[in-house]
Amino acid sequence: MSVYDHGFARVAGAVPVVRIADPRANAEATIELMADAAADGSALIVFPEMGLCGYSIDDLVQQDAVLDGCLQALASVVDASAGCPALVVVGAPLVVGDGLYNCGVVIRDGQILGVVPKSYLANYREFYDKRYYSAARDAPTDSVRLFGADVPFGADLIFVADDVPGFAVHVEICEDGWVPIPPSVWASLAGATVLANLSGSPVTVGKESYRKLLSTSHSARCIAAHLYVAAGFGESTTDLAWDGDALITENGSLLTRSRQFEMGAQIISADIDLDRLRQERMRMTSVRDQVGDHREALKGVRRVSFAFGDIASGSAADMLRRPIPRFPFVPSGTADLDERCREVGNIQVQGLAARLRATGLEKIVIGVSGGLDSTLALLVAVDTFDRLGLPRTNILAYTMPGFATGDATLRRAHVLMDSLGVSGSEIDIRPSCEQMLADLGHPFVKGEKVFDVTFENVQAGERTSHLFRLANHNGGIVLGTGDLSELALGWCTYGVGDQMSHYNVNSSVPKTLVQHLIRWMIGNGDYSTETTGALTEILADVISPELVPPGEDGAIQSTEDAVGPYELHDFFLYHLTRFGYRPSKIAFLARQAWGSLDRGAQWDRESVDAHNVYDDETIEKWLSVFCKRFMGNQFKRTAMPNGPKIGSGGSLSPRGDWRSPSDASARAWLDELGSR
Repeated sequence: MSVYDHGFARVAGAVPVVRIADPRANAEATIELMADAAADGSALIVFPEMGLCGYSIDDLVQQDAVLDGCLQALASVVDASAGCPALVVVGAPLVVGDGLYNCGVVIRDGQILGVVPKSYLANYREFYDKRYYSAARDAPTDSVRLFGADVPFGADLIFVADDVPGFAVHVEICEDGWVPIPPSVWASLAGATVLANLSGSPVTVGKESYRKLLSTSHSARCIAAHLYVAAGFGESTTDLAWDGDALITENGSLLTRSRQFEMGAQIISADIDLDRLRQERMRMTSVRDQVGDHREALKGVRRVSFAFGDIASGSAADMLRRPIPRFPFVPSGTADLDERCREVGNIQVQGLAARLRATGLEKIVIGVSGGLDSTLALLVAVDTFDRLGLPRTNILAYTMPGFATGDATLRRAHVLMDSLGVSGSEIDIRPSCEQMLADLGHPFVKGEKVFDVTFENVQAGERTSHLFRLANHNGGIVLGTGDLSELALGWCTYGVGDQMSHYNVNSSVPKTLVQHLIRWMIGNGDYSTETTGALTEILADVISPELVPPGEDGAIQSTEDAVGPYELHDFFLYHLTRFGYRPSKIAFLARQAWGSLDRGAQWDRESVDAHNVYDDETIEKWLSVFCKRFMGNQFKRTAMPNGPKIGSGGSLSPRGDWRSPSDASARAWLDELGSR
């Protein structure tokens, strides 16, 4: 299916090779790039400032021969756009009344939809815009006659697509985006979601990073997509240089960028997520407050409607042109990963330290299984006690083998407790479990191999019961170990089970992030050889609750065999709770991230050989399971203990990010997925 069927729109920035004061040549270059970008399924194609004559034309822009040539060049571009579904924005000088204006001309399918004059004229250092041009506010009219038709003229125009929901474009020119309150800020409050900036910005040392900062921060503040397209090779180098910088950003993230200092033409493109922008704006009620504050000013914004037609139904059917991380809770890149993992650890430590101080207690009780979650919680506890200056022996760690506890996990639990210097003990819960099963009349005590949910939950409940009574006995609090993924799937025993604790440092850490955090800790080299060896084994082992004895083939109980791969479920969880996406869109994104097709290095996707690959049927199967389990287990999250929120991906605490009724139906999500 087309990317347009899932709330995306492809946008492009085109940087032609410019010939100064040669409108005919520039029109030819513009038409060629326009055709290429349109054939690629782009809905919007943005060219640089004054691209039909060159921004660095200086006094020559006031020559009638040049102005006449620009009109003829513009006419040829308009004619060439006939049959092209994309919205095209080109830069040109236009005389309106007695003034000359630096304009962005918005074209579609052989027609000019509107003309946007530059609002703020740079007139400092190397810039002399006021020598030539009039500002938008000085225009004597709000329309201009071009090629026999009257078209809207002004900086207050938003171009709205009738058949691509959420696609609303505002155009501004270079300096307009550098002032404290750009015109696009008002446009975004009025509903513009795609902000285009035609720029003639020359390059100087440090400007590359500043442009990126400007574009990403502007897109974040406006909750919009931002296209910035600067002039490139061919501009006059009499006193300046030009790098052809073009960026596409979205809500604070850089999607793609051109290669700087290219001597040939370039096109960059990315698929912006209109659903994401809509969802973010809907949630940011403070932005709606500002709309109310400036209601009168926003009434003057004019909307120009148009329809894309075929572009919304069949084109752009290839791989999605934007990064889709397989592990959305985990930052990509070595530097980011190091910084974020350190930050996650600090948040967990601060949360636990503050809770200890608030209770006045100096001891914690923790169950150590030799698996992922309890290991991370134990490491956080050790770090917390070190920073508080408390002895590690105040960490009372207990490993509690049951009917299915493996020798390897039991050994790792002891290695961790011993090598980290905490107070480690072992309590065999099998006798107390047998008593409970006998009280229940369970057939297991009669020698029958009945390993049902009661058999499993009795063990989980006994462990938690022991931990709470140990905390009472020793004057401490129970530190929870369950993670965000288990809470999402309901893969935890309710009440007096592993769902409950006095405080849980892992409650908003998903399973995939737990794995990355432990891997990061190993790489830091902060632990002994014994600890590091145990951590390495834990990462390599099958994720298992170890509540059911191994089968006749020796295979141990696997969590992921029962509920599905955590790497997929974490992907589903992020996109469902963070953005409220439809299941069909989540499946589409999962196919992009986890399918067998390679999107290429430009989108920073990990090699398909480095990780698992899932076909469409498998993705939809586990997505259905996720929707059912997620909606069916809200009652456990409603009663979850306190714990710190870790990332923007959210928390499932009813006191934080997620408030949901415990008896909601999953039908709407399952029906939507099935309808596609």
